[in-house]
Amino acid sequence: MQSNKRPIVILVADDDAEDRMLVKDALDESRLTNQVQFVENGEELLDYLHNRNSYADKEKYPTPGLILLDLNMPKKDGREALKEIKSDEHLRVIPVVVLTTSKAEEDILKTYDLGVSSFIAKPVTFGALVDVMKTLSKYWFEIVELPKP
Repeated sequence: MQSNKRPIVILVADDDAEDRMLVKDALDESRLTNQVQFVENGEELLDYLHNRNSYADKEKYPTPGLILLDLNMPKKDGREALKEIKSDEHLRVIPVVVLTTSKAEEDILKTYDLGVSSFIAKPVTFGALVDVMKTLSKYWFEIVELPKP
């Protein structure tokens, strides 16, 4: 079990406002106390990760310890953003979990090829989403050792 209880920021990249709200509610329901930040597309995700434009304040927008990434977003989709993240020597250590409605085998293969840590199809019910968030938080914040940001 992870002994250091430093706060790990979760960064959720999802263009759907309802999905963002459901993920936040599911994280709250699973009693996760980590700070959660949200971005709405791949461009915002990369701006956040590089602390540029409206995400320049490093204290307000700290480096995340985990990214939950939707694949189908406007401007720059999750696949493109993932490719950039995993090709950047400073960002590639951040675990990225794809959380998407896609169940396409091509998406699963491509994202693992690009270096995603896990691929999860978004559950249909809120209860199932809460269960996924509980499992994710237990795994990523209690079991595995994450690199310091």
